[in-house]
This record gives sequence, structure tokens and C-alpha cells, in this order.
Amino acid sequence: MEKIMSMTEAMDHIKDGMSIMFGGFLAVGTPERFIDVLIEKGVKDLTIITTDTGFPDKGTGRLVVNKQVKKVIASHIGTNPETGRQMNSGEMEVELVPQGTLAERIRAAGAGLGGVITPTGVGTILEESKQKITLDGKDYLIEMPLRADVALIKGARVDKKGNVTYNNSARNFNPVMAMAADLVIVQADEIVEAGEINPNDVVTPGIFVDIIVKGV
Repeated sequence: MEKIMSMTEAMDHIKDGMSIMFGGFLAVGTPERFIDVLIEKGVKDLTIITTDTGFPDKGTGRLVVNKQVKKVIASHIGTNPETGRQMNSGEMEVELVPQGTLAERIRAAGAGLGGVITPTGVGTILEESKQKITLDGKDYLIEMPLRADVALIKGARVDKKGNVTYNNSARNFNPVMAMAADLVIVQADEIVEAGEINPNDVVTPGIFVDIIVKGV
């Protein structure tokens, strides 16, 4: 099946009310071109799952500023004052998740696990509404898998089969998110023929990628 699509064709899969994972960390490794098009399209009522909400003018923070997001699930929001403002005013729901827990919940979804247990958050407001268990005298929270309708990720070199490499720290959350969504779309800096990427350099195998878009 041909995986390469135009930007327009790929973003036509994004509808109002969807849950979307965005790769990136402080907008490094975030598929900015996808965000450009989502802003142009005016898709709204999104639930976004991301390590952070970037900045007002960069990363997923632009969607927040444009009021296209109804809920954010992230590990921190401090670099985007608009996220905090909308949270405090009740305009947008924000679920804060410790960063390691966020990664593990996404990984659990991708691996088909029923959840993970962690001591992080025990004795804090994070344990509200969560199951808690005791093992060998130590308390743990049960954290449920986190999955999305769509994952929008950014790769460096991507071959036509969908095998993805990443540039240094731009890798961050992209690989685990590519395993935890019903539809995975990658924004590729460069698209190459199958076989041009050394198998040892492949981080996200093509079996996880549904759509490839040339991003630059």
C-alpha cells in the first residue's frame, strides 16, 4: 500500500473531537507543518497528548492559543502561559502527568499492557481517583494505558515503507507515540527509497507508520 500522501490528504484524516498524540519536547521534534495545517483547517475540540504545550508561538502551544484544544494531557505547561490561563479560567481541561509516568502509560498502550505501577505520586493529589496497591510494604499507583486516535510524529529520514530515523534529541516521545495510536502519520524531513536506511538505524519500524508526508 502506498504510504506517501500529500499534506492535505494526510490532514483530512483529522476530525473535530479527536485525541492526538504529538511528538516533541519543548517543540524539538514536533511536526510543526502538521500544526500549521490543523490551524488553517480550524479543527477543534481536540484532546492533545504531549510532553508539554511548547510555547505560545511554537509547538502544540499554537493550537492552545488558537483555542482548538478542549483537553491537554501533558507533563508540564510552564513554558506556555496561555495553557495555564485557559486551565485556570475553565476554558480548557488540563491533566498533568509526571513525565516518566506519561511515557510509561503511552508505552503500555503500545505494548498491549493493562497498565503500569509506579510509586510516583503516592501521597499527593495525583493519587486521587486512582487505584493503589501495596507490594512488599511499598505503595504504588496503578496507571492506565494511554492511547490516541492519531499520533503525529516527526522523523529525519523515512523510507517509503515507513521506517523512521530521528535526529538526536528530536527522537524524544516520537517512537513510543508511534506505537500507541490507531493512525500514525509521520512528517519526514527526507523520504528515501526502501533499503537506503541501515536497519541498525531504524528506530520506528514501518509496520507502525500508516502515512508519510514530506514536511519540508
